[in-house]
Amino acid sequence: MPRLSVIVPVFKVQGYLRECLDSIVGQSFTDVEIIAVDDHSPDGCGRILDEYAAREPRFTVLHLPSNVGLGRARNAGAAQARGDYLLFLDSDDSYLEGALEAVAAQLEACGEPDVLVFDHVRSYWWNGVRPSVFGEQLAAPGTGTASAFENPDLLRLFAVAWNKAYRREFYQHHAFAFEPGLYEDAPLAYEVMISARSIGCLPRACVSYRQRPQGAITRSPGRKHFDIFPQYESLFAFLDARPELDELRPVLFERMISHYLFCVARPDRVRPSDRRAYFRAAARHYHRFRPTGFRPPGGIEGAAFRLLASRSYTAYATLENAKRGRRSLLKRARRGRHALGRPAYRMYYRLQRRLPLDKRLAVYSAYWDRGVTCNPAAVQRKCAELVPQIHGVWVVRRSAVPDLPPGTDYVLPRSRRYWQLMARATYFVNNVNFPDTVVKRRGQIHLQTHHGTPLKRMGLDQQPHPAAGMDFRGLLRRAARWDFSISANPHSTEVWDRVYPSAYEHLESGYPRNDVLSTATGQDVLAARDALGIPQDRIALLYLPTMRDYRKGFVPLADLGQLSRQLGEDFVLLVRTHYFYGDDRALLELHERGLLVDVSRHPSVEQLSLASDALITDYSSVMFDYAALDRPMVIYAPDWAAYRASRGVYFDLLSGRPGETPGALARTEDELARVFTSGAWRGPEAEELRRAFRERFSTYDDGYAAERVVRRVFLGEDVAALPPVVPMADRHPAPPARQAEPPPPPKVPLRSLP
Repeated sequence: MPRLSVIVPVFKVQGYLRECLDSIVGQSFTDVEIIAVDDHSPDGCGRILDEYAAREPRFTVLHLPSNVGLGRARNAGAAQARGDYLLFLDSDDSYLEGALEAVAAQLEACGEPDVLVFDHVRSYWWNGVRPSVFGEQLAAPGTGTASAFENPDLLRLFAVAWNKAYRREFYQHHAFAFEPGLYEDAPLAYEVMISARSIGCLPRACVSYRQRPQGAITRSPGRKHFDIFPQYESLFAFLDARPELDELRPVLFERMISHYLFCVARPDRVRPSDRRAYFRAAARHYHRFRPTGFRPPGGIEGAAFRLLASRSYTAYATLENAKRGRRSLLKRARRGRHALGRPAYRMYYRLQRRLPLDKRLAVYSAYWDRGVTCNPAAVQRKCAELVPQIHGVWVVRRSAVPDLPPGTDYVLPRSRRYWQLMARATYFVNNVNFPDTVVKRRGQIHLQTHHGTPLKRMGLDQQPHPAAGMDFRGLLRRAARWDFSISANPHSTEVWDRVYPSAYEHLESGYPRNDVLSTATGQDVLAARDALGIPQDRIALLYLPTMRDYRKGFVPLADLGQLSRQLGEDFVLLVRTHYFYGDDRALLELHERGLLVDVSRHPSVEQLSLASDALITDYSSVMFDYAALDRPMVIYAPDWAAYRASRGVYFDLLSGRPGETPGALARTEDELARVFTSGAWRGPEAEELRRAFRERFSTYDDGYAAERVVRRVFLGEDVAALPPVVPMADRHPAPPARQAEPPPPPKVPLRSLP
C-alpha cells in the first residue's frame, strides 16, 4: 500500500500537463501512486497520460467515457486510491521540489492527523512568484494538531482541494465527495475541516499554483460562476444534518459571504451585466443562512456585508466604484496613450470600423509583410480553389512589391486602403502577428498559421532567456485576437497551448506549406532541379542554418568553400541564409566561383527542398518540414551549448535518441565532411532516426493541410467532417531526383496523308 495517492484530474491542459506530471514523478519521495483522470479531454491530454503510464509503473490512467467536470473526476480518482493519504493536484499546477518528502515527514511528526494543510506559491505567466498570505498561520502550530472547534481560524486557510493531504480512512468514513459544477472544492474543504478531529499544518510551500492569463475556468466570466450558490447550499445542508457543528456556523457564514463579495467584484468572474442578479442571489443566501446574532466584520468589508444585507445593489456598486476610482482613471490614461498611428488615419480607421464587414474579403500577410509565402500563401491558393468568391489581398512592404506573383492584389502597410481593409475584412491570415494598431471587430476571424515547429523556446517560455527581449503583455494581447491556431504535430499543439494562452481553437491540420512536399511528383522534383541548374546525377545538399539571437548578421560556422572541395564533384552545395540577414558578400563570391549555389533569395523553401537530396541544418524549423519528404537530414551544430543557453530549447536535438535527433550528427567541420564521404548521412542508423523523427513531427503533414484549414475557417465545416489524416504508411512523398523518372518525350504528330 503506497503512503501517498496523488489524484490529478485532467481536462484541456495539454500545454501544462507534462510539467505537472514531471513534478510528481520527479519527487525525491517515491512511495507514491499517481492516479490521472482523463475527463474526456478533447485535446492531446489522453495521449500524454498514456505515454507516462507506459513508462512509469506508479502511474494509473482513468479515461472517462464522457466529460463529468473537475469535481466528479476527482471523485473517480479517489475511489481508486490505495494510499494512506490522498492528495489532489490540479493538472496545470505542479509540486515544488521536495514537496512530497516534506508532506510525508510532517504527517509522521504530527502523529497521522486526519488532515494536513500545506502552503503554496502563486506562479505568474511573466515568471513572477509570490508567496501566499498563510505562511505565518501555518507555521504557528509547529507539529501540534487541533480541530476547527479548538482553532476556528483554521477555517480561514485557503479553501481549495490541492493544499491538503487527507487521511484516506477518514475521507472514506465520512463519504466526502466533490459536487458537480464550479467552486466544487470550497464546500468539501470546509466539510473536511469541520469534521476532522486533528488538523496539522506545514508552512513549507509545496504547490506552485499557476495563475494563467487566460483559460483558467475561474478567470473566465460567465453565468457558470453562479454555481457558487448551490455549492454553499450543499455546505449548509451538511451543517443542518449535523447540529453538533452549529458552533462553527458563524465563521462558515462569514467565509461564504466574503467569497460571494470577492467574486461579484471581479470582472473576470461575474460579468457587469450579471452583477445585479448575482448580488441579489447572494443577498438571498445572506438572509437564508445568517446565524442568529451574526455581526458583520468591521471596516470596508463590513460595509459591503451590510449593503448585501440591505439588498441595496445601487449603494454597493457606488461603494465599489469609489474603491477602484483612482485605478480606473489610471487605466484610462494608459489606454489613451496607445494612439493608432497618425491622427488622420486613426480617425479614418475608426470611421471605417463603423461600416459593415465584407464577408468576401480576406487579408493575408507573412513574415512581417515580406511577401507571398509560407503557410498563408498555401492557404490562399486553396481558398481560391474551394471558395473562389473570397477575394484575398496581401499586405506587403514596398521592397517586396517587385517580387510578387503576377496578378497579386496587394496593399502597402499603413496606407489609406490598408486601414480600410483592416476595418472591413472578415478574414485575417498571418504567420506572425498583425500590428498592435489593428483592432479586432466582432465577426472578424483571425487565423494564426505560425511558421515552424518549435525547437527553440517560444512565447511566454522565452522569459527566462537572455535573448527574449519582447513585450510579453503585448504578445498576450495579440494572441487574444486569434480564433484559430494551426499545428503540424501534437508537440506544437502542446507548446502553443502554454506559450500563447488564449481561447483560440487548435487546428491540428498540418502545415499548408508542406502539402507540396507530400503531393509533388518525380517530374516536379526534376523541374525544381532544372530551374536551379542542378544535374540529375549530382547529390544536392541544402544547407539551411538558422539565425542566432546572441549575434548579429550571418556568420558561417563552417568554411563552406573548403567543405565544397572536400565533398568533391559528386555533390553540389545549396546555401540559404535566414531571411533576417541581407546578402552576404562572402557567400556571393563563393557562388560566383562555382563552389556553391547561393539560394538565399530564392522565393520558395519548399521548391529548394524538393530539388535537394538531403538537408544540412542546425536548429532551423525547416527540419520538421523536411521530415515530410522522408529524405536524409544531417545536424551540424558546433555552437549547441551557446544556442541552448541563449534561447532555450524543448528537447535535446543532439541526444541521438529516436524522436529527438533526425539523422547523422556533426559538431565540427571535419565531422561534417566525413558524414558525407563515409556515407553515414544515409546509413541505416540515420534512416532509423529519421523514421522516428518523422513519426513524431510529421503527424498531420499528409498533403491535405490547406484543405482542412480552408474548410474549417472559411467554410465553417465541423472538425469531424474534415479530410481525415492519411496514415504514415499510406503516404508517398515526392521521390528524390535519382529515383524520379524523367518526363516522356513529346509525341510527334503524324503527318497528314496527301
